[in-house]
Amino acid sequence: MSSSGLYTTEELYRLLPAVYRIGDTEEGGALRELLDVVAAQVNALAESLEQQYDDQFIETCADWVAPYIGDLIGYRTLHGVVPRVASPRAEVANTIRYRRRKGTVSVLEQLARDVTGWPARAVEFFELLATTQYMNHIRGHAAATAELRDAVRLELGGGFQAGAFDGFAHTAEIRRVTSRSGRYNIPNVGIFLWRAQALRFARSPLVEADASGRRYRLDPLGTDKQLFGAPRTEQEITHVAEPFDVPLLLLRRWLKAHLADYYGHGRSLLLELETGAGIDPVGNKIRVCNLSDDPSQPPGTWAHEPQPGDTHVAVDPVLGRVAFAAAPAAGETRLATFHYGSALAVGGGGYDRAATLDEVDKVVPASGGQALGPLLGSVAGGGAVEILDNRHYGAPAAIAVTTPGNFATDGALTVRSLNRARPLLSRSSGEVKLAMEPDTTVVLNGLLLAGAPLVLEEAADARPRTLVLRHCTLVPGLTRTAAGEPASIGSASLIVLHPFASVLLDHCIVGPIVAVEGTEVRANDSVLDACVVDEIALCGRAAPGGGALRTVSNAADRKTGDGLTPAGHLTLDASTVIGKVHAQRLDVTDSLLLARRAEAADPWPAPVWAERRQVGCIRFSFVPPGSRTPRRFECAGANPAHRPHHTSLRYGDPGYAQLRRATHPAVRTGASDESELGVTHELHQPQRETNLRVRLDEYLRYGLEAGLFYAT
Repeated sequence: MSSSGLYTTEELYRLLPAVYRIGDTEEGGALRELLDVVAAQVNALAESLEQQYDDQFIETCADWVAPYIGDLIGYRTLHGVVPRVASPRAEVANTIRYRRRKGTVSVLEQLARDVTGWPARAVEFFELLATTQYMNHIRGHAAATAELRDAVRLELGGGFQAGAFDGFAHTAEIRRVTSRSGRYNIPNVGIFLWRAQALRFARSPLVEADASGRRYRLDPLGTDKQLFGAPRTEQEITHVAEPFDVPLLLLRRWLKAHLADYYGHGRSLLLELETGAGIDPVGNKIRVCNLSDDPSQPPGTWAHEPQPGDTHVAVDPVLGRVAFAAAPAAGETRLATFHYGSALAVGGGGYDRAATLDEVDKVVPASGGQALGPLLGSVAGGGAVEILDNRHYGAPAAIAVTTPGNFATDGALTVRSLNRARPLLSRSSGEVKLAMEPDTTVVLNGLLLAGAPLVLEEAADARPRTLVLRHCTLVPGLTRTAAGEPASIGSASLIVLHPFASVLLDHCIVGPIVAVEGTEVRANDSVLDACVVDEIALCGRAAPGGGALRTVSNAADRKTGDGLTPAGHLTLDASTVIGKVHAQRLDVTDSLLLARRAEAADPWPAPVWAERRQVGCIRFSFVPPGSRTPRRFECAGANPAHRPHHTSLRYGDPGYAQLRRATHPAVRTGASDESELGVTHELHQPQRETNLRVRLDEYLRYGLEAGLFYAT
């Protein structure tokens, strides 16, 4: 038997008497071949026996066994489709501990974490009621008059996270907590949930805000972006979450008061200097400041920034800005490791996407912002260029593929980033052209492309080309302003000019798409974002010399979309489209189509417009009124009350494309599996809420009510 506990054919063969082995050799080895089959079955039986032993324990059992072990202790199963929490392993393992602490705030909080998979904090609102205390039984811990000099506490009690950590006394609210209208009353308990993840961005070059060399922004696109704190892991079920245990939006006074907990190696924020000798932490003292624009000074000046000769570095966590006292020395690069918030695991970034990184025979590494052109040339016949960091790279003018292949094989050309990384590929002008030979494939994975559209060139032949984008972001508006607004509304991010091309978007964020008739565009768990709902998200190419209704590309006239020319076949699955759509054919499932005509005089006849309405289908989706589509099944949108409400529709915000709880149930639970419509479908948020309410009913003390509140 091998060290893995499995049998090999040679081991079984040696167990046979020598006379049979000699005879088998003389007869051509038929017996050995039979033992190959026997060994496979013996090993299958051995593995089954090993697994049966493992299945006796909740820590090592198979996922399907966990509910059966739970049944032995009276565990009630829940909805089983929620990702990352579909197996009740943690719940079953903790059931005995739950029951021993039934009715306590700590077990309610742990239940919320285990059932939903989100960080949570439970608050007993009756402890925060402003009351006149009985003098013979004074409760020193009870909230009293707010201490207005405690600036840190006051700051933490505001914003979306208000109520989770404020700790101030409140007057009673009569409205029920289950409706989220009232909080502070005797029977009320609040469960605060953090839906946005704090994603780590490691050693990204700081982006200069001006030519002074002193002012920087942390976001690779040069926008103001609020930082998040990385949550620590709670070790005990009896521990009630503190601000350090959740992905907290970092505030200035809070970070200043707890800088040692958030700044440094392995923590939420770190500034480093890269020189020829290596990478070292910034030696200056870190000071948390308000670095907003100073209106009393010349434009571009920030308030409270260090002056020449100062020995500290100023950091603003709310705006994501950093200011130094002097410009960097020659050959010195300033780097930052920080955490940003995102409600979606799409578009690349600091989340796990290892399952999408296929095995490739030839992998060429890239790092340090080196030129990608020569590396791409070395794998033009098949292979992958893998970028190992979060640096900034110049996007090549062309990506050439010469060997026919399929995206499921090593014959494709792949450009990807390391898992949990998202390098920036940018061009200040022009295009990134895909020069593809017939029957070739280009795969982009985990990249952020800004400044120029990605163009799949047309060709004279009728052979197919395939473009696959996984976990990529083609920045809507090409790039962003310092305020986070799109720099070029309506400019196309992806232009497909070959009529026999096929494009797959998997967990991507892309700007407007121009695709000629005949192309196939498929998107799943993605966002097509025209930046505003009355702009064009997808259309065809304008006829040469024809008058364009609206230009959607800053490239040559032959690559502009007129809006009135349809694109090819669009297939959407659990995706969100922000903007108008005009295609030959539509097939849509579990998606949100957010569009409207700009005005009555708009020549665009419908917000969503399919030329061929006898084929295709739109099912379990939101379709805006006035659309011209193929047949619909169980769709929302006809009723004005169904209009979705989003936390934000601006790319870069933590709540980007996230549905608010005020949205009508026809959208929040309107998908084919009763989940949300759009790109948030795979989060299964309604099922998480339902599961949590089932558990709270089981573990709440008699007479108490619980309300669910989203902190992010």
